[in-house]
Amino acid sequence: MGDTATPRQHTAPAEASPREAGWVPVGDPAELRALVGEPMTTAVRKVRPALHELDRVWLAASPFCLVGTADGHGTCDVSPKGDPAGSLVHVIDDKTIALAERPGNHRVDGYLNVLTNPHVGLIFLIPGRNDTLRINGRARVLRDAPFFDELLVKGHRPMLALVVDIDEVFHHCPKAFLRSKLWEPDSWGGPGSPAEAVPSTAVLTRTIVTPEVPLADLQERYGPSYAERLYREE
Repeated sequence: MGDTATPRQHTAPAEASPREAGWVPVGDPAELRALVGEPMTTAVRKVRPALHELDRVWLAASPFCLVGTADGHGTCDVSPKGDPAGSLVHVIDDKTIALAERPGNHRVDGYLNVLTNPHVGLIFLIPGRNDTLRINGRARVLRDAPFFDELLVKGHRPMLALVVDIDEVFHHCPKAFLRSKLWEPDSWGGPGSPAEAVPSTAVLTRTIVTPEVPLADLQERYGPSYAERLYREE
């Protein structure tokens, strides 16, 4: 969440198009429940209003999360957040956590959303684990607080922090990760792998965003030195 972007345009949903012939939408919650059934008892009982001690252990081990937000019009955004494990999340108490903002592209889409609609959803991942920890709540954006000193990484203090007041916390089952084989090294690289099928960041940027910039310049920007600038403003 972090170049100044063109304000988002909000448009009404389009009329059904010919390509949607044969599509059968679900019309209301009752119809949806009739199709999928009621949630399992354990799926309902696992939702809690505050952190358990084991949730604190999970947050301390997590180096990556996804933060979902929406603006006042309902336009959504999901932003990735990453720091070394133990530095990603600051637990203020059993009902409150904070995430540090590090130098980025200055879009701050998620923060702009929070300023008009505080509701957020977060998913915390641990590499190699197929389950996840989910937190839903209401967020505020802080420009400073005493606990910022506890969010130092490589000597760099965060510029902002997202403080989340927890409404719900629960662990999510591993089925999506098992189906995707996300943590299986054989699926990551090599000839014919998904990673090899997609052009590099430099090629994607030149093709879609900045065709006027020489590819060599972009390859240098996103080369090995990129990782050395993660906590410095550019």
